Amino acid sequence: MQKANNLKEYRSELRESLDNDFLRTTLDNFAVAYRAGRANAFKDMDVHGLIDEIACSKDEAAASLDALYKQFKEKAEAAGVHVHLAKDAKEANDIIASIAKNANCKKIVKSKSMTAEETLLNHALEDEGLEVTETDLGEWIIQLRHEGPSHMVMPAIHLSRYQVGDLFTEVTGKKQDSEIEKLVKVARRELRQKYVEADMGISGANFAVAETGSIGLVTNEGNARLVTTLPRVHVALMGLDKLLPTLHDALRILKALPRNATGQAITSYVTWITGANECASAADGKKEIHFVLLDNGRSELAKDPLFSQVLRCVRCGACANVCPVYRLVGGHKMGHIYIGAIGLILTYFFHGKDAAKNLVQNCINCEACKDICAGGIDLPRLIKEIHARIQDEDGHPLPSLLLGKVLKNRKLFHTLLRTAKWAQKPVAEKDGFIRHLPMVFAKEHGFRALPTIAETPFRDRWEEIRPVVQNPRYRVALFSGCVQDFVYPEQMEAAVKLFAAESVDMSYPMGQSCCGLPVQMMGEMNASREVCVQNLRAFEAGGYDYVITLCASCAAHLKHNYPKLVMDTPSLALKAREFADRVIDYSSFVHDVLKVKADDFVQTGGKATYHAPCHLCRGLDVHEAPRELISTGGLEYVECGEEEVCCGFGGTFSMKFPELSAELLKKKLANVEATGAGVLLTDCPGCIMQLRGGLKNQGSSIKVRHVSEVLADNRKK
Repeated sequence: MQKANNLKEYRSELRESLDNDFLRTTLDNFAVAYRAGRANAFKDMDVHGLIDEIACSKDEAAASLDALYKQFKEKAEAAGVHVHLAKDAKEANDIIASIAKNANCKKIVKSKSMTAEETLLNHALEDEGLEVTETDLGEWIIQLRHEGPSHMVMPAIHLSRYQVGDLFTEVTGKKQDSEIEKLVKVARRELRQKYVEADMGISGANFAVAETGSIGLVTNEGNARLVTTLPRVHVALMGLDKLLPTLHDALRILKALPRNATGQAITSYVTWITGANECASAADGKKEIHFVLLDNGRSELAKDPLFSQVLRCVRCGACANVCPVYRLVGGHKMGHIYIGAIGLILTYFFHGKDAAKNLVQNCINCEACKDICAGGIDLPRLIKEIHARIQDEDGHPLPSLLLGKVLKNRKLFHTLLRTAKWAQKPVAEKDGFIRHLPMVFAKEHGFRALPTIAETPFRDRWEEIRPVVQNPRYRVALFSGCVQDFVYPEQMEAAVKLFAAESVDMSYPMGQSCCGLPVQMMGEMNASREVCVQNLRAFEAGGYDYVITLCASCAAHLKHNYPKLVMDTPSLALKAREFADRVIDYSSFVHDVLKVKADDFVQTGGKATYHAPCHLCRGLDVHEAPRELISTGGLEYVECGEEEVCCGFGGTFSMKFPELSAELLKKKLANVEATGAGVLLTDCPGCIMQLRGGLKNQGSSIKVRHVSEVLADNRKK
């Protein structure tokens, strides 16, 4: 649970996790194994089609919560179940405490329930004098340690078997072996009597089926069946978002849930409960069953046109499994009660802005969570929107305010960049790097060398280098973004050279500026929108076949976010949609549109590896084009380990969380070095800045280049 009062305190907590070698190793190993397991579990399935169906089903359910609850209540009560609706966490806890009191229950066994974690149910029941025992192995372990879960599916993943062995030794009063099989036996032995003595069992529910009044539980341990069958009273606590119209809707989710959570085709147990069943321990031989459905803001979320998609979440935890930040710091630092990307969002709605304000800044925007979400939730967008809302409520930090004001004024922004060219001269090296950082930055940002501003920006070179193309195959506009305009103009020049050779007529609208993504990442949504409008107007008069950018982040932002930024203004929305439809990244244009051939390039045979920018492989779903271009362009492509994992740049993220950025970069460069390649290629200037700066700092001889530069160099005359 997050307790940091400000970003400084939060970063201090993050450093504690970075110093935990076991945690880092465990989460690294799991992240690698998870991807392979998930891919195998979904093999030969239409994953995107299944996710779309789940999203539609959950959206329809969210739009009909009142009707579904009414139907569910009628069916469940007709089968002998008591159904309760709790408006908030306190009322849910009070209802369950009252059920226990009325039924004279003293001892409670509990199976895993994130909704119970949300309401802090255990604490509330213990305050009423009730004995509550978690029976899921991981949950029991963290209960004994007085901790919350660090993962929605694997709550004790942050602990080693040695830590658990020491814990069990303390609990049992006898020295316990650290072998996992023996620890499991200890847990079984200690918990067995708890089941026998319990008056009440509390479970969660993965599904609440309205047509039958049934609930469904998806588990890998037999404890949930013992909890729901042995005690004479069973209480199931679930959010309203678990309501579904039919069993078919639940079974559809079941196809994805275990595969997405743990890479299993199906879990060990899938349990369906309909009505009050027989119970030998009850006085009348009939079990007393209560279903408690929790609102806690869910009904309001369902009405929100943007955030209603949050209710699609199936609680698989996959957004944490693939998150590079979670992989570094774990769930206790990457969440409050709910963890991972969905946790950053739910924290704001269920536990308030004070609990969420630091967490929502710790998103690197790599889109791995969005790419894998079983409900198709646009998690990165929602996180940024919450960040903006919190700043609108509490005030905007001065750095983000200033950057927003600067980017909104294109001429001022460009003037400052030109001025920086002169200001950097005392510390500029001949190799294009700054010799040393000012002391105020050096301590935290010394993990990479930073580039100098170019002597002449691309926009000032354009008229001089602009080629005249007779009988062009295509008419395109070039979007440089700020980095390739003022820091790496040679990458743009390389593209111009190749395009001219391929009979592509080019324009470079001078009214363009930064794409605006940096300020959107900092929560400055108004500034991001104004920059968007500036760029739309700069390109509106062209009639281009394509708008080409060599920056993957710019491409994804222009294509996906621009229409959303101006969707409330019909005239601009149409322009944004038309503009977005023309946007294409460099590698896709060269590979898919121009269809360049190996015969057009000198085959040098040098070894090159590749880093896939997050916004190219996930934001634009481009995977094979750049890799095939490396081979087509005359080099031998060598695959890199975890090629599509974030390099740690994340734009302004690396300035705000340099310690996390440095660790992600360290992992990436180790994988690059392991390939033995002499050249590292990529499609994003931000990634180039991060990777080139890191390798320079390490004294490596590996050269980092944009794909465009290699193709231009190797193009036959």
